[in-house]
Amino acid sequence: MSDPLKSFENFFERTIFWSRWVQAPMYMGLAIGTFFYLYQFMHELYVMYQGMFIGVPDEEGVINKFTEGEAMLSVLALVDVSMVMNLIVMVIIGGYSIFTSHIDLDENEDKPLWLDGLDAGMLKIKLATSLASISGVHLLKTFIDIRGSIQGDSIDGILIEIAIHMAFIVSAWLLSQTEKTIHSYHHYPTDHAPVSAGHDDDLEGL
Repeated sequence: MSDPLKSFENFFERTIFWSRWVQAPMYMGLAIGTFFYLYQFMHELYVMYQGMFIGVPDEEGVINKFTEGEAMLSVLALVDVSMVMNLIVMVIIGGYSIFTSHIDLDENEDKPLWLDGLDAGMLKIKLATSLASISGVHLLKTFIDIRGSIQGDSIDGILIEIAIHMAFIVSAWLLSQTEKTIHSYHHYPTDHAPVSAGHDDDLEGL
């Protein structure tokens, strides 16, 4: 009885281990989705070019070029798209290499630096940092929209600017603490790795 049970156990474990490849089509789908997001980036770039150099008709049909605030919002839209693209690439490469199969890039000179020492915990921190950065861009766009509807010399306008400034100071401090957490994942160099007592006895015996 033990042999059939053992065979079933081995088959069951191999099936569970093989199930990690179910994620592979998902990562491929995300990779395909980046091309659609590239189209979105090019569309935003065209809108910016049109607003800066040609002009956009308003509700009354008058052609107006972008103001400084509108140009800043357009640039932030490009930044937003590029940061989401970075997030997708991080999920594709990091998720595949951690949860599906190891990607052998040790000898590839184009290997991204963020892949060094990447594990599940590190990937979560990087994803959380990226999401916080994307959220910060959306927050800045919202603040600019609100700021544009308020006169600059009013008390409300000054308070909005102070709120923007303080929000990004707090965000910068939190991101710096996150960076400290990331760099706390350290490894001993091979030349300075601690040697256990048992290993010292083995060397003395040699």
